[in-house]
Amino acid sequence: MRLGVNVPNFGPGTDPGVLRDWARITEALGYDLLMVSDHVAVTPDVAERYPEPFYEPFTTLSWLAGVTGTVRLGTTVLILPYRHPRLAARMAANLGRLSGGRLVLGVGAGWARQEFDALGVPFAARGRFTDECLAALRTPGARRARRARPVPCGSAATARGPRAGAR
Repeated sequence: MRLGVNVPNFGPGTDPGVLRDWARITEALGYDLLMVSDHVAVTPDVAERYPEPFYEPFTTLSWLAGVTGTVRLGTTVLILPYRHPRLAARMAANLGRLSGGRLVLGVGAGWARQEFDALGVPFAARGRFTDECLAALRTPGARRARRARPVPCGSAATARGPRAGAR
């Protein structure tokens, strides 16, 4: 049996020192895996369970890879529809390589409707978007997600119309 610890990358009192201490203690105690959670927009429905601040998982795990040496690094659930399939695949591949192969990627479709709305991602399409991203993650090489969906963000969201960026 292998055991892991969910390191809190969110909430009051969470800062780089706390994250570093959690990671080093997790590793020193002999756990196999340390995991962090994922939310991009801390909307009211997310904040009820996961208060701010909320550190982004790829950035956090990359930093934790530098302060640990052997413990595997993972996501409890990376919400795939929030990211372009190629971006998610590249970020995972980079982290896997930079950490010496220690990445364990837990993924899911997401549950927080308000967060989907805030990001301009259709909640009803989250299953299909998750499948697209999984295909990109499983496909080696540069031909991942050749016809990937557009992801609304910044000026790209507002380019689709005046209401697109207001969601």
